[in-house]
Amino acid sequence: MRAVSRKLLHAAAAIACMYFVATPASLLAKPAIVPDQAPPILLGTAWYPEQWPESRWDADLELMEKAHIHMVRVGEFAWSRMEPEEGQYDFGWLHRAIDDAARHGIYTVLGTPTAAPPAWLTQKYPETLRTMEDGRKDQHGNRQQFNWANPKYRELARDIAEHMAREFGHDPHVIGWQIDNEYRAVSYDANTQKQFQDWLKTRYGTLDNLNARWTTAYWSQTYTNWNQIPIETSFGNPGLLLSWMHFVSDTWRSYQKNQLEVIRGNAEPRQFITTNMMGWFDGYDHYVVSQDLDMASWDDYVGEGQLDRYKNGAADDLTRGFKRKNFWVMETQPGSVNWAAVNNSLDKGEVRAMAWHNIGHGADTISYWQWRSALNGQEEYHGTLLGADGTPVPLYPEVQQIGAEFAKAGPVLEGTSPKSQVAILHSYDSRWAINWQRHNKNYDPVAEILSYYKPLRDIAQSVDIVNPMAPLDGYKLVVAPGLNVLSDAEAKNLIEYVKQGGNLVLGQRSGMKNIDNGLQTERQPGPLVPLLGGRVEQYYALISPVPVSGAWGTGTSQLWAELLSAKSPDTRVLMRYGKSNGWLDGQPAAITRKVGKGSITYIGAWLDESTMENAAKWMTAMSGVKPAFGPVPAGVDVYPRYGKDHTVYILVNFAGTEEHVTLPSAMTDVLQGGTVPSVALPQYGVAVLSTPAK
Repeated sequence: MRAVSRKLLHAAAAIACMYFVATPASLLAKPAIVPDQAPPILLGTAWYPEQWPESRWDADLELMEKAHIHMVRVGEFAWSRMEPEEGQYDFGWLHRAIDDAARHGIYTVLGTPTAAPPAWLTQKYPETLRTMEDGRKDQHGNRQQFNWANPKYRELARDIAEHMAREFGHDPHVIGWQIDNEYRAVSYDANTQKQFQDWLKTRYGTLDNLNARWTTAYWSQTYTNWNQIPIETSFGNPGLLLSWMHFVSDTWRSYQKNQLEVIRGNAEPRQFITTNMMGWFDGYDHYVVSQDLDMASWDDYVGEGQLDRYKNGAADDLTRGFKRKNFWVMETQPGSVNWAAVNNSLDKGEVRAMAWHNIGHGADTISYWQWRSALNGQEEYHGTLLGADGTPVPLYPEVQQIGAEFAKAGPVLEGTSPKSQVAILHSYDSRWAINWQRHNKNYDPVAEILSYYKPLRDIAQSVDIVNPMAPLDGYKLVVAPGLNVLSDAEAKNLIEYVKQGGNLVLGQRSGMKNIDNGLQTERQPGPLVPLLGGRVEQYYALISPVPVSGAWGTGTSQLWAELLSAKSPDTRVLMRYGKSNGWLDGQPAAITRKVGKGSITYIGAWLDESTMENAAKWMTAMSGVKPAFGPVPAGVDVYPRYGKDHTVYILVNFAGTEEHVTLPSAMTDVLQGGTVPSVALPQYGVAVLSTPAK
């Protein structure tokens, strides 16, 4: 129906509700929620009212209210319900769903539905379907089958987003927007290839420049016309591969801006705009795509097995680093998923522990996917909070407890965020470059980052993960594992950090490549060689571990070893290789140099866990990094969040036994009440402690 007639019908329906008993009086008596007064820490869920009769909605919302759920995300897959035919819009049901949720104290985040185009669209405009890498056209019946670079699809996506924004941009119950859903699939059609070639022309200006920077003389790859340049994703010229990923990232950004602009143009500024990203997924550069958003959010799924608190926590910190501020967990698993090899459920208590673990890392919202089992569809086995019959599953009381605790702790956590003394540098260019040319099949750049992250977090109890161009002056220690692609601007940022008194540690394979994914002429670590007073003479992929010893004890180098040299007289050798392949025997494995009040260190060995722990102790000691909270038993995580006048420490016990933690000073126990000198934490136990700022 058209907008004018729809508004009249809404007005008539509102008048009718005043005189008829179709809506329960108890609901009509409930006051509407107020904009800008949403709880500071939100518990939410994904709700799909379009899948259920309206007579069922109140029962669902009543159960949400009892679980202290104050946010629902709706609409992100409902295009066929919002626009059943081209140009014919039906938002009446969505208005009613949002209003019904508000009467239960529940705010709404609206998702634009462009990840799942309706059948009429893909049938009428088949050019909007993406072309897969093997040349086949994707088909209707799943999701993400659209071509993100196609002009017609963008026109239609912008249209539905604009109509939604006009309808709901001033709705007091809508607090924010999620654009699309989990950006992932791209297209390899001829038009996209032409766009890529035009993008290259803008970037490089001339073919002579491109050919020189990509060294296309190799294998006669030299291009004499822009239309000769192909799309390559795995075994092409390294410069071509990296350029394609930059194009993909820029295209996702422009795809997003296409909708973001019309939402911002029609919505109140209080309504935030985000999109739900996917942790360690590297299908595009998240720093590029995040820059236009109000905040970052991600979908946190464990899949098979139990929570890996380091890898998961690092993904939280990564997401926080996209905007360098608090974030949302827009989706997380309520117990189990449906897509893993073994879809086991998280242990009893583990869902609660995971929620507080996210909050500790800087999340301000935890939202479960999904509320109730769909009666059919590809994800009907996925974990939920209600079963197909509409009654709670065994996990529901645990989520209810989380909601009650969020309500209690929210006022204390409001306005707080993590603040770290240690930063780890992360670069999509570097991850892509290593993955295309691992040189050792087991060389995983994320695993490399985590090998540093784990011991550093155990010591410092808080770590930021940021882009190499981020401001670094607030950190005592900056660590760059596998910073393989190093631009001149990034090198300048790091050099300035060290010269201003910062302590920089480079991990293996750092500074090997330039911005075109070509080898640095200075060898590793490229522009940082003069500052380091040393360099990498040669690198070796390892079949077997190589012994190392020195300042950090005796251990081994796994997977990879770089033979270092100390060229400057004040560059000190920290670790040396033992007897192995002859080339490495007795040669430096880690070197360091003081630069004024700062320092630069290079670690060429992939250290075993015990030796890396010793290295982390050395790094934190020499840079003056102290634990944020103080000593805690192994298996207990500490998460500090700092406010203007107080600090909140969240403690979660991931050990298999009960643990007792003595506090550095008496603190307020936010969840249990009172001032306490210590806390006892059962397995998956949680404590939220508040103390005045020092």
